[in-house]
Amino acid sequence: MRVLLLVNSAASSVTGRRRVVIQKALSADHEVTLSETVRRGHATRLARSAASDGIDVVVVLGGDGTLNEAANGLAGTDTALAALPGGSTNVFARIIGLPDDPIEAAGQLLDALDRGAVARIGLGVVDGRYFLFHCGIGFDAAVVELVESRGPLKRWAGHPLFIYAAVTTWLQRANRRRSPMRVLDAGGDTLAEGLLTIVLNLNPYTYLGSRSFDLVPGLGQDEPLVTVTLPSLSLHRMLPVALKALRSGDVRGLPGATVHEGLRDLTVHAEPPVPYQADGDHLGAAPRLRIRWAPEALRLVLP
Repeated sequence: MRVLLLVNSAASSVTGRRRVVIQKALSADHEVTLSETVRRGHATRLARSAASDGIDVVVVLGGDGTLNEAANGLAGTDTALAALPGGSTNVFARIIGLPDDPIEAAGQLLDALDRGAVARIGLGVVDGRYFLFHCGIGFDAAVVELVESRGPLKRWAGHPLFIYAAVTTWLQRANRRRSPMRVLDAGGDTLAEGLLTIVLNLNPYTYLGSRSFDLVPGLGQDEPLVTVTLPSLSLHRMLPVALKALRSGDVRGLPGATVHEGLRDLTVHAEPPVPYQADGDHLGAAPRLRIRWAPEALRLVLP
């Protein structure tokens, strides 16, 4: 099998030793080519080129952002994506059942390749950008923007940096009284209004240490999208949602969250333009975002 090992050496869990060990393990039974990303968007171009060259599998050793870029290069092709955890949180790798240690995960990946354990999964799409597990619009995208503005600190500070960014962003934005966004269904009817909307392709939304942040448990890889909208960022509204997500999961029915399931096409309108992110990558701000579900868009190696 022809394999491209795509490595983001700047990711927090990637080391030279781990890269060498993983490359040697993959090379024992497969024809492996190594490529390293050097800038934002590079993984998309490398993955797209691999698909054009007939590569069977692109194995990504990096964080969720690198995985997202690779998925955007492979969506709609016959080349499969395989994940190895290399970031600080590794949401997607953990969702599909991989351990957090990349060398241990590589062993499971090799077993999956031997079994031919590859399936097509659905992806979300926000204004032409695919996402694997979620798209955040509003507050959480502003948090991601602040984290990315700190550059190299993200590699070393990890979760503390996200906590700092969340608190700082909340202090700056939580007192807005007017809801800046409306979530509309395919027919143009308003589903929700709020300051934060999370569009889930998979659950959980993220992980805090070893604990999952479950918003809508049971969301599968072959099911349409789910939206979770918070109408307010006040503490008495946000805290019950956060505590429920961290403890037992499932925020459906809470007064601080509006949940809609089974969505294949929706639009978010905002004035002024609202920031948005996909799989933890900040993508800018827009007054209108069209979001849809693309079934069976990506071939994925499953452990």
